Amino acid sequence: MTHTEHQVAGQVAGLLLAAGGGRRLGGRPKALLTHRGRPLVEHAVRALRAAGCTRVHVVLGAAADAVLERARLDGCVPVVNPQWERGMGGSLRAGLDSLAGTGATAALVSLVDQPGIGEEALARVLAGYEGESSLVSAAYDGRRGHPVLLGAAHWAGVAEAATGDQGARGYLKAHEPEIRLVECGDVARPYDIDTVDDLVHLE
Repeated sequence: MTHTEHQVAGQVAGLLLAAGGGRRLGGRPKALLTHRGRPLVEHAVRALRAAGCTRVHVVLGAAADAVLERARLDGCVPVVNPQWERGMGGSLRAGLDSLAGTGATAALVSLVDQPGIGEEALARVLAGYEGESSLVSAAYDGRRGHPVLLGAAHWAGVAEAATGDQGARGYLKAHEPEIRLVECGDVARPYDIDTVDDLVHLE
């Protein structure tokens, strides 16, 4: 890692949203779904670290105690969102709040239920960081997707707009001209593990 890359890694925190209860999966918490022999949350954390994030905050909700007990999250900062059932918006707010005072000037946000998005896509989006005003998003055939990098100058606005399952979507739509899109379709597959049929993507 070059000096510049190391500096960026220290300024950009990984923020993993892993609170979902898997309602359409029969109530199986997404963080604990097994992929390659380990909980899905571990793979997502490993990808953020491999991409260059030295600080990783993990927002938990459904079965948070079980996740902390079963998953290896050494060195991560767990953030428990007691209102996780209200949707992703609350988890994003909790995660951004947890970064206040850490020195992080941006958050690289990823979702636990997208194992097809690995370190290559995360690293590409991270490389788009230029400072607190950065807004960077992965794109797939030109369409915006995850992961997204949110500079700290945008956190208050994102938190205000994050309601229900919206996450940062509404804020990003309102600030579309400012977003730097980074094509990742050649290195990642942006499927979600939402339903029982989607479990075929896990190994």
